[in-house]
Amino acid sequence: MALHFTTEKRLDDGVLEREFTLGQIPGILWTPASAPAPLILLGHPPLGLHKMYPRLAARARACSAAGFATATIEHPGSGDRPRWPAAEQARADLRRAMEASKPVSDEIIDALILPLVDKAVPEWQAALDALLSLPEIGGPVGYSGGVISIGTRLAVVEPRISAAVLFAGSFVPRATFEEARQVTIPLHVLLQWDDEGNDRQAALDLFDAFGSKEKTLHANMGGHTGVPQSAGDEAGRFLARHLK
Repeated sequence: MALHFTTEKRLDDGVLEREFTLGQIPGILWTPASAPAPLILLGHPPLGLHKMYPRLAARARACSAAGFATATIEHPGSGDRPRWPAAEQARADLRRAMEASKPVSDEIIDALILPLVDKAVPEWQAALDALLSLPEIGGPVGYSGGVISIGTRLAVVEPRISAAVLFAGSFVPRATFEEARQVTIPLHVLLQWDDEGNDRQAALDLFDAFGSKEKTLHANMGGHTGVPQSAGDEAGRFLARHLK
């Protein structure tokens, strides 16, 4: 798939922000003035790039200040991409379970997450192929963000990713625990202790399952969007250690 830039603007801190398409997949690339730069792939929940833009841009600018390029792509079935009936059904089943205060079953979690991982991971790899061909992008490559099952699969199947910061807070299918045992790259996992939509014990069990010799769990009090600045700074230092 060919990468085509569709917009370009220079942000007030000198970061170059360019929207692109990769086939039918929208994405955004942020690059610092210093080039070529190591690349960090920014993961995010499947809420759409437009909705996630303020948080993604803030993360990208912090990474650019540290000398990193960053990129993200739209998830299948999210944003302006075509709706995905199976995913819509899984989300509806999830909403019904949560509104009824019932436990979210393994079947709902599998239907919600596993097809997303199967579709999204090859797209991230295609994006990586295209981005690494640009003169302003150099290695090595890191991954930072959620959905944690996507990050886990990428850490297993993509040898170009040298280290990852994973955001706990999304549902974890049973199959992801098996994949986690195959992960060997350095990991830094962020966990919000009071995350209202997160199964804390599942997040702890997943961290325990990761096969990496170097792995750190950074837990903070507060809800899903309450990650303190200090936690973000520490994650940035972790990536700098492994990607610079």
